[in-house]
Amino acid sequence: MDTMRDRFTPVVSRVLDEDPRVAVVLAAIGVDSFEEVRRRHPDRVIDVGIREQLLVGAGAGLALAGMRPVVHTFASFLVERPFEQVKLDLGHQGVGAVLVSAAASFDWPAGGYTHMSPGDVALLDTLDGWTVHVPGHPDEAETLLRHAIAAGDDRVYVRLSLQSNAAGRPVDGARFSTVREGRSGVVAAVGPMLDAVLDATEGLDLTVLYATTVRPFDAAGLRRATETAGTDVVLVEPYLAGTSTAAANDALSDVPHRVLGLGVGRRELRRYGRVDEHVAAQGLDAGSLRERITRFVTGGRVPVRG
Repeated sequence: MDTMRDRFTPVVSRVLDEDPRVAVVLAAIGVDSFEEVRRRHPDRVIDVGIREQLLVGAGAGLALAGMRPVVHTFASFLVERPFEQVKLDLGHQGVGAVLVSAAASFDWPAGGYTHMSPGDVALLDTLDGWTVHVPGHPDEAETLLRHAIAAGDDRVYVRLSLQSNAAGRPVDGARFSTVREGRSGVVAAVGPMLDAVLDATEGLDLTVLYATTVRPFDAAGLRRATETAGTDVVLVEPYLAGTSTAAANDALSDVPHRVLGLGVGRRELRRYGRVDEHVAAQGLDAGSLRERITRFVTGGRVPVRG
């Protein structure tokens, strides 16, 4: 199966042909894949070199000139390193762009901690007005990329990952979807975490929601799920643990509830290893998730589906 990032260049290339407002801004990474479309649109495929602050600044300048910039590099170089430019050049100036990241939390362990970004979504949460898409499959990535580029002049972050669910699902760029219904709690799986969550909750009396758009947070969708499944909520996110717990608490602020946020821990793992080893070390494999979810929801008693 191809990856989410494999879909990125063809999607953006087609949109460059279709929409003269669209431009893509790169910082060395991914330049070769745009060589063909760059010959067709040399003024709208821009490589600033290894200058990530300039990457975001150039995107903001294009937006101020009426363009729709698509800005791409690894997440650690797109959100963390040029955060001041994301905050000021885009947010403070009130202009939009589509930031499209690669490498996710730890997709390239051999790159070391400099190429890991489990805190990207939490960092964007400190800013106002961002839409955040976290696809869980290449098909979903393609849909959400097109949705993001077409979203007027909004500020949108699309988080691509090598980790993927086995099959894509219909996504609308807004709401959570219900994958399984139960009566003993709600588990919301974000993007690539869905397959592990479904394996972890197999046979358990739990509702499973699927989220590929996490900002704005679908508070109404979570509330509807808790009306029949109860107000014990587990969030399983492929980035920093607890990133969305405040949003879930706000959604349920007028009813008694409990929220558990599972995701990538703050402790730095100082061995490269493989992606699956990082997943297991973070407790995000199906076996670890089943233990942690059942312990939270039932105090150790397994809520078997009737």
